[in-house]
Amino acid sequence: MAQGNLLKKAFFEEKIVDISDAKVSIATNSLQYGAGCFGGIRGYVSKNGDVNIFRIDDHIERLLNSAKILRFPINFDKNFVKNAILETMKLNSPKTDIYIRPFIYRSDEGISPGFFGKFDLAVYGLELSEYHSISKGLNICVSSWTRISEKNIPPRTKAIGGYVNSSLAIEEAKRGNFDDAIMLDERGKVSEGSAMNIFLVKNGKIFTPSTTSSILEGITRRSLMQIAKDENLEVIERDIDRSELYTADEVFFSGTGVQVSWVEKIDGVLIRKEIGEITKLMQTKFFEIVRGENQKYMHWLTKI
Repeated sequence: MAQGNLLKKAFFEEKIVDISDAKVSIATNSLQYGAGCFGGIRGYVSKNGDVNIFRIDDHIERLLNSAKILRFPINFDKNFVKNAILETMKLNSPKTDIYIRPFIYRSDEGISPGFFGKFDLAVYGLELSEYHSISKGLNICVSSWTRISEKNIPPRTKAIGGYVNSSLAIEEAKRGNFDDAIMLDERGKVSEGSAMNIFLVKNGKIFTPSTTSSILEGITRRSLMQIAKDENLEVIERDIDRSELYTADEVFFSGTGVQVSWVEKIDGVLIRKEIGEITKLMQTKFFEIVRGENQKYMHWLTKI
C-alpha cells in the first residue's frame, strides 16, 4: 500500500483542528467495542491540478445508512457531513491523490457496549496512491474465514467492529504469501474480497455476487456496473460458486481502496498472465472518469 502522510487538518468534536489535536481517551467507548461506522472516499488529481472527490454524496448516504441500520442516535444530517468533509479538505489544500475517512463513533466513556450515549463525527485524510497494484496481477486465496452475515453484523454497513472479519482474512492470506483473500458467505457462495467487491468475466459477460451474498454495496462496484452498461456489456448479479472462480476468463476487484485491480491466480490456479480485455476497459474508463477526463460522468466529481 503506497500510503503517504496524514493531512494536517481534521474535523473533530464539531470543529476543524490540527491532526495532532484530534485525540480520544483510551476509555472511549468506540475504542473498546468498535461502536461506530466509517466511509472511505477517494480524491483524485486532475490534469489541471484540481483535486476532485469521487461520488461524495453516495458515500455520505451509505455512511448515514450504516448508522441508521445500526441504530446510532446521531443528530446530524447529510449536509452537516458533506460540509465537514469539504471544509476540512479545503483547508488541507491537497496536491496529490487522497483518501478521506469520515466516521461516526460512540465518543463517551461509558462501559456498556450498547448503542446509546454520545455519537460524534470525525473526518481526516491521507495521501494515498495504490492500495494494490493496478498493473500487476494479484495472487489470491479463498479464505477459510466466512464473511459476516445478516445474522450477526449487517454486511451492508461499514461497521467498525465488523472489519475484524476482514483483518482475519487478510492475516491468513499474508501468512500464506498471498496478496489478499476472497471470502465466501455462510452458504459457501462467493461474497467479496477481504475489503472489496469482486467481478468475474466469462464468455464476454460480467458476473458479480448479488447484494444478498453478504456483500458491502460498493460505490465503485455500482460505478463499474454503470460504465459496463454504457459500454453495452452485460452485467449479471447472481450467486457464484467457488469453482467458478477457477474457470473464469478474467477476475477483478473493485473498491475505493483497490480501485480496479486484476487477479492473476486464485488458490494457485492461473486465471490469466496478463490483464484481460474487459478488465482493462473497466480500469481505463474508471481512471478517465476520476481524473476528470470524461465529461459524461463529471456529475460524479466534486471539486475541493
